[in-house]
Amino acid sequence: MTKILIADDHSTTRLILKRQLQQGGYEIVEATDGAEAIALAKEVSPALILCDWMMPEYDGLEVCRHLKQDSNLAATFFILLSAKGEVSDRVKGLDAGADDFLTKPADKTELLARVRAGLRLYEAQQQLTTANQKLSQTLQDLKKAQMQLIQAEKMSSLGQLVAGVAHEINNPVTFIYGNLNHAKTYTEELLNLANLARSSQDRKLVEAAKDLDLEFLSQDFPSVLDSMQNGAKRIQEIVNSLRNFSRLDEAQQKQVDIHEGLESTLSILKSRFVDIEIVKNYSKLPEITCYPGQINQVFLHIFNNAIDAILSADRSCRKIKISTNTIPEDGAIAIKISDSGTGIQPHILPKVFEPFFTTKAVGSGKGLGLSTSYSIIVEQHRGKLECFSSIGEGSDFVIVLPVGTPPT
Repeated sequence: MTKILIADDHSTTRLILKRQLQQGGYEIVEATDGAEAIALAKEVSPALILCDWMMPEYDGLEVCRHLKQDSNLAATFFILLSAKGEVSDRVKGLDAGADDFLTKPADKTELLARVRAGLRLYEAQQQLTTANQKLSQTLQDLKKAQMQLIQAEKMSSLGQLVAGVAHEINNPVTFIYGNLNHAKTYTEELLNLANLARSSQDRKLVEAAKDLDLEFLSQDFPSVLDSMQNGAKRIQEIVNSLRNFSRLDEAQQKQVDIHEGLESTLSILKSRFVDIEIVKNYSKLPEITCYPGQINQVFLHIFNNAIDAILSADRSCRKIKISTNTIPEDGAIAIKISDSGTGIQPHILPKVFEPFFTTKAVGSGKGLGLSTSYSIIVEQHRGKLECFSSIGEGSDFVIVLPVGTPPT
């Protein structure tokens, strides 16, 4: 039932208006002065207010001004009741925010007609507000979908590039690495032969051995081959990390060791960890069912944000801590990534996962990384992604992932 507030300090006027409006099927709330009218309006949120101009405490104009400034009551249709009929008085009422006027004593037919008209306008305003809210939500959903498409395409292109580069590098490196053992064997045989030649009675061979500095060559060349082998092995490790990070061949959910994803992401970002200490506290974790490529994206975004926070803090303590543990009661695992940055301001903290929100300088970030990460963890994997931060103490990002297959 539609609520109407009647505010008038004359009991007889209130009674007459109440009876007339109740016959129209409206629920009536009464106030005897301006202060009570303001309090009741905030309590019951009426659709329409009939308010006398002249009242104790606050007059009708003051009540109208006060309520129209309240965002929750600004749309309430406000009718001023007054014996005043001058144009100047109506102008004052309109300036105060009144929507209509009724001259006292009010004719019943006119009263009901103006109330119906006012309620129609109120309902139209409510429908428009609802439509605007839905439109705003739709716009936000479209922006979010656009952001996700952009980020997905970006990461897909990056993944294809990474996988392609890894594949092209892997073939020649495997060839080099595989042949180094043969090169070592051949080198040893040639050096043995050279040593035999040095002990030969042939003067030319002895002179040639001296010119080659055979003793130095015998010591240094195997070391050169060892260095080449170590370098080739490191390249193979990088290639494996690139492959593990891109996971293009694993578009479907599968069981993975989450520590492998962490390690491959750390390896990818190794060049950014200059003078930053990485502290790991890994617990024994069960394999989890997830989209591994997406989870690696999340690690990449969070590590990058942690590095940026540390570098912008310009502090002597540069540290990122990574810890993992199980949550048996929830059938889940938790990954905590902490940085030693300056922390996030309390008024900013609730916004860190909002699309396009960023505190970085123009051109340094689009505000998509953490929003995409939140979508991957919460929407795609039915997990949790939370951020805790204290000014001067850094920030903690906590990821909780279910062990079993998340519902789709």
